[in-house]
Formats: sequence, structure tokens, C-alpha cells
Amino acid sequence: MSPHSPEAVPGSSLSAGRRARELAATVGGDAVDVLVVGLGATGAGVALDAVARGLTVAAVDAHDLAFGTSRWSSKLIHGGLRYLASGHLDVAHESAVERGVLMERTAPHLVHAQPFVLPLTPLVSRPQAALAWAGFRAGDTLRLAARTARATLPAPRRLSAVETRHLAPALRAEGVRGGLLSWDGRLSDDARLVTAVARTAAAHGARILTRVRALELTGTGARVRDELTGEEGEIHARAVINATGVWAGGLVDGIRIRPSRGTHLVLRAERLGPLSAGLHIPIPGETNRFVLVLPQGDGRVYVGLTDEPVDGPVPDVPEVPETDIGFLLDVLGSVLDEPVRREDVVGAFAGLRPLLDMSPEDAGGSARGSAPRTSDISRRHAVLTSADGVVTVVGGKLTTYRRMAEDAVDAAVAARSLGAGPSPTARLPLVGAASPRALAAVRAPRRLVRRYGVEAAAVHALGVAEPALATPLVPGCPATGAEVVWAVRHEGALDADDVLDRRTRVGVVPEDRGGAEAEVRALLDRGLRSSPRSLH
Repeated sequence: MSPHSPEAVPGSSLSAGRRARELAATVGGDAVDVLVVGLGATGAGVALDAVARGLTVAAVDAHDLAFGTSRWSSKLIHGGLRYLASGHLDVAHESAVERGVLMERTAPHLVHAQPFVLPLTPLVSRPQAALAWAGFRAGDTLRLAARTARATLPAPRRLSAVETRHLAPALRAEGVRGGLLSWDGRLSDDARLVTAVARTAAAHGARILTRVRALELTGTGARVRDELTGEEGEIHARAVINATGVWAGGLVDGIRIRPSRGTHLVLRAERLGPLSAGLHIPIPGETNRFVLVLPQGDGRVYVGLTDEPVDGPVPDVPEVPETDIGFLLDVLGSVLDEPVRREDVVGAFAGLRPLLDMSPEDAGGSARGSAPRTSDISRRHAVLTSADGVVTVVGGKLTTYRRMAEDAVDAAVAARSLGAGPSPTARLPLVGAASPRALAAVRAPRRLVRRYGVEAAAVHALGVAEPALATPLVPGCPATGAEVVWAVRHEGALDADDVLDRRTRVGVVPEDRGGAEAEVRALLDRGLRSSPRSLH
């Protein structure tokens, strides 16, 4: 099968061969209208926004699609309730609008309604329960203001003690007087969203170039290095947009990022038993913070998350400290019949939120000048333009990646007088998207449809044609060899890490990663990808 097989959305396939051709044409070639640095959700979104306006685009990343923060989220597409509670009405409304865009127009195959139960245990006072209920009702008002259909997100409601235990049998029965049921958006996989955005940009003509590190930025381009060969060169551009998240300050002077670590634990699903809904578990002593229990549908459950400031150099992959693990286990154990032990934790991951550093006065610090907690810093994004014209987009969150991208491109278009109209991306379906009726008609397992949309039939067909590819890579994890083949042929995966850690997420559990690695490498070695070429 060709990398540009008609089974994939035409022009969207990313492969080693396409990367080599487009890298050779870009480095030292004619100037593109927009150079994007960073291919997380925001950077991929910038590439799509710019190319959808008719601009020529090259987008580079030192590693892979979704290598950084974008793959370490809770997989939630928030409607803005937390921001409403903290008084950031504009951020709350923006989040609710963007949630509706994803769920109803651009990515209905990837974003679905997720129910959550807040169990009313003895640790939740009646005033706290009343406040939470008022918040859920306010969140439903946000849904209405954002014009998201009731069919997309059901209304919150109160639960009896029996209903609460039915949805989450692992809860400690003693003292549970009921629960509160609410709904929010949830991604099948955050890294898959980034892949879909990047491939949609590629389908419109953007050059998506992974393993290309930006060494130095100016307002008219960048000096870059091919991380596969070590060769260096120049990419010329009329506008440059820095979308590197927590690494943004390393490329542009004057950008100060205050990273915040969000840690999640990974458990086997059987450890908590059947969960028909996620859980909101109040953190003792906090009025508006919860630990979330998030069933993933792949035999795993995530428990998160922390919000801790991080000092010092920003690592490529953040480590998870034992203090975070202990904290999450303690909060989780406060509501379970049988507490989860440390040995039950089969994996853990942490992402760094790229919060914009502000003065204490700007950020809401005390009169004595103490800096606010990272959990209190606004998730509002900012678009900043340096003295030499580099546009940097920072802050924000996964839910609002599309709006962040739109604002960044608006700034670049205005600063460089580029000929481009308004953004069309609020109504531009991503690769794989279709109506609910069309998705229901796809002849493939539902798990694949929730990850690949209408392309699920083509992924499934690989396993039908070669039954060995339909077998799970490792027991207890549903990802198959067919998904490895698809990742290499169409999703730009260049090595086993790309496949295990970002296209399939098998690698979230080290034991599963070890069990699948040999087969993944064997599939790669069968010649499923072309050898990368040099820069020149």
C-alpha cells in the first residue's frame, strides 16, 4: 500500500518519505508565509489555521507530534466550570464554546460526553454539596450559552445512594448519602487529537516536519537541525510563530513561563471494578479542587491530577515524584471500600502546564507580594510579539487550542501584512470526523471508530487482510499490529517510541511497553517506512 493510499483522507498521510521530500524543499528553499515551531495541540492548530486561510506553512518540532504537554492531559475537554468558579467568565465561556466546536463539528469521533459522579460522603458537608450542585447547574448554563445541544451533553442531576453505588461499586458504602451526576467532554486520546489536527493541516498543504529542531528564531525564519542526520540549515518565512509551550522562553527573550506539574496515576481497570462513570473526589481542605478517576476504555483507569509548581530546567519528559503518587492515593483512598496500594499503580505520567509568569499584582498575589499558587493562575492564553517580530502563544489549555491558534495567526497576519482572511477552523472537520449517523455506520469495532473515525474501516481492514495484525500487541491492552502499520504509513511515526508512546499509548504502562516493543520493532523493520533522507 502506498503512503498516499485512498484509504486515508487524500493528502493527509504523513510518512518518512513525505517528511524527507518536504524537508528538502523547505530548508534553504523559498520562504513560506508562516513557520510554526512546536507540534503540540496549539502548534498543530496554528499550522491548520494558517494553511486553511490560504497561507503557505511549514511546521517543525524537535521531537514528534504531541511529544510534550499535549499527550499528558486528563483527556478532558472542559466546559469551563472551574474558571467560572474562580471568576474568569471570559475563559469559562471560551472553554464552553470550544468544547461544543470539538464535540459537534470538528472532532465528534474523538470527543464524547463523559459522565462524572461526585459521591456525597461524610467528607462532603451539606454546604459543600450545595455549592457543588450550584456549580454543576452553572456549568449547564455555560453549555446553553455556548449553544451546545442537550443531546450532546445531558443535564446534571442528583443521585440516590443506590444509584451512586451502582455507577461506582468500588465506593465505600458506609455514609454515602447520594451523589451528583455531571457531564463534560472527554477525548479518546489527546495525542490522537494532535495527530488528527496535524494530518488535516497536511491535507491542506502544510509541511509537517518532525525531528527538526529550531536552534534560533528571528522574525524572518529559523536556523534548524535535522535530528535524524545532524545537518543544519535555514528555513525562511514571512512570519514565525513560537508554539513550544513550556519551552517557549528558550527560543524568544522576555518570555517567562511558570510550569505547573500535573501528575496522573495509571491503574488496571479491574482494580476498581466496573465504573460506568468517572469520579470527582473532593480534595480535603479545598473548595474547588478534585481528584478525578477517569476510566479509559482500554483496560486502564487514570487518577489525577496534581497542580505543583516546577522550578529549574524544563525536562523533555517530566518525572513523577513519589509525593505526587502518595497524595493521589490518599485522596482516592478516602472514598474507596478498599484503598489502592502503591503496588497497584502500574504507571504514572506528568505534564507541565505552560502558565505565563506574571507579577504578583497581575496574577492576584497578596499585598506582601507573594506569588499565587499555580492552581490559582488564570488559564487565559496570551499572544506576544517580540521586538524582531516573532509571535509567541503561551498559556491556555488543551480545550482552547483552536482559539489560541486563531489568535496567534491573527497576530502574525496583522504584524506581517499577510494576505489572509478570517479563520475557518471552527467549522473545519478534522481527519476522521463525520456525523454521528455516519460514524455509527462505519464497519469497524467501536474502539477503532472512537480513535480513527471514518478511517477506522481502513485500519480494521489491515487486520482482516493479515489476521496476525488484528491480535493485540500485549494481553490486556487492545492496540493491535494494524494500528502500528497505520501509524507508520499515515501518521508520521518514525520509530517504536512514536508508536508506543504517542500513536497507541501502550507505553503509558512500562510493563505493557516492554511486552509490545519487540513486535512493534519487527513491524517497523519489515520496511513499512522509507529511509529518511538528509536535509540537502
